[in-house]
Amino acid sequence: MRVAILAGVCLMVTGLAPTSMAQSAEPSAVTLEGFSDAIHHWQNRYGDRYERYDPSQVSEIADNILLLQRDNGGWIENRDPMRVLSDAEKAEYQAEKSLERGSFDNRNVYPQVEYLMGAYEQTGDEVYRDAALRGLDYLLTHQVEGCGGWPHTVPTSERYHPLITIADEVTSGSLNLLRKISEKKWPFESLSEDVRERTRSALERGDDCVLRLQVRQGDQLAGWAGQYDPETLEPAMGRTFELPAIAVQETVEMLRYLMSIETPSEAQVRAIEGGVDWLKEVAIKGTRLEKFDLPEPVEFRYHTARQDRRLVADPDAPLLWGRFYDVNDNTVVLANRDSVRVETYQEIAQERRTGYDWYGSWANDLLTEDYPAWQCRVLSKAC
Repeated sequence: MRVAILAGVCLMVTGLAPTSMAQSAEPSAVTLEGFSDAIHHWQNRYGDRYERYDPSQVSEIADNILLLQRDNGGWIENRDPMRVLSDAEKAEYQAEKSLERGSFDNRNVYPQVEYLMGAYEQTGDEVYRDAALRGLDYLLTHQVEGCGGWPHTVPTSERYHPLITIADEVTSGSLNLLRKISEKKWPFESLSEDVRERTRSALERGDDCVLRLQVRQGDQLAGWAGQYDPETLEPAMGRTFELPAIAVQETVEMLRYLMSIETPSEAQVRAIEGGVDWLKEVAIKGTRLEKFDLPEPVEFRYHTARQDRRLVADPDAPLLWGRFYDVNDNTVVLANRDSVRVETYQEIAQERRTGYDWYGSWANDLLTEDYPAWQCRVLSKAC
């Protein structure tokens, strides 16, 4: 058996250029890119010095995904499917299969479904297709009644678990999967029309939900929050330091999803234009996010900090965005684990300042590359 020691790098099985799971992959291009977030979280907690399968070992990796799949069809988050498991670990995961808990957090469930279908198309082993269909059924079963997004985790054990979750591409990633199935893109061409019809219905509900959840400021469309109350559809608090707010990273990924639609509706076009205008409006100019070394590493529960961060005035700095913006006045929203909003970045505790990205360049590529390309393709502008 060929085994590699890797450090969380996800590669294309065929050796082709990496392809996003949000885009159409070429036949036989079984990709692990959708698991990058899960692998990052696993290695952030346990390190990267363990044996891992080479990306070309599709059956071995798919077998891991099968083992990690629970009897209800779902998966828990933050597992590295490339790990070479010991007999004891295999027995442990086998014993967990009857547990009910599953999560859509950190880009979970839809990557497993797509990988298993790709493994089926590459190997012809029907056990992978059957498992993919169980995973798809799990995803469809847990689409939120009413609006049509997806929750964070089921069954719920935390206050934010039942919220409609936009963060970490919980909803946009699920919709991307349903769109690929509905449009018969690889690796889903072989699915039955009955399955495809069920996904189309869920896709229509989800797409409608996306438009309903976009925050309005007066008569202007803005961005999306990270979480929403499933009853009122109002922005809601996620974890204790994630206050109700418009979230830039989530807005960017939702816009990317909408831009991926081949023939968008007029309402979807308006949503894209409104979201892009809002991102331009709230961009921070003349400020740079600077990292600096700490005298000694500081260990926290979920990470070890070797660097800290600060905001520095710099007239030549590229555009910067806060992670969260107030839904009413577009001021940057910052808070500690006590849920108390603070005014400045330095008021954020070091644990949250070093372990969470409060500022970033998330919208840069979307504004400079994705949006102009979309305008050219869909609106015949700026070509």
